[in-house]
Amino acid sequence: MHSGFYNLRSALPMNLKARHEKFKIFSGARPDVERIQTIWSECLDKYGGPYLFGQLSLADAMYAPVCTRFRTYAVPLDGKLSAYCERIFAWPLMLEWTEGALAEADEIIELEVEF
Repeated sequence: MHSGFYNLRSALPMNLKARHEKFKIFSGARPDVERIQTIWSECLDKYGGPYLFGQLSLADAMYAPVCTRFRTYAVPLDGKLSAYCERIFAWPLMLEWTEGALAEADEIIELEVEF
């Protein structure tokens, strides 16, 4: 995930505070969105859920930021994929991460550093 889906990461930057209900995904990012949805669907079907490989795994942690992007930019998801993202959002570590992000200042004051 860290080096793949470049168009998705560029067009839909992660922002836990924002909600863009009518965001139009540019055509370059749509294949990434569709590929991720296919991967998720295939894994949930093959392993029976509730997580990608049945039990919570590193794959779910890797895709947690994608769930947040899909929520932030109102990416339509079918019932199964929406339920998957809701399980990720309810994960205690994700709740902690989200709570910390929401508590951060909206603007970060630059450090004064001498070069």
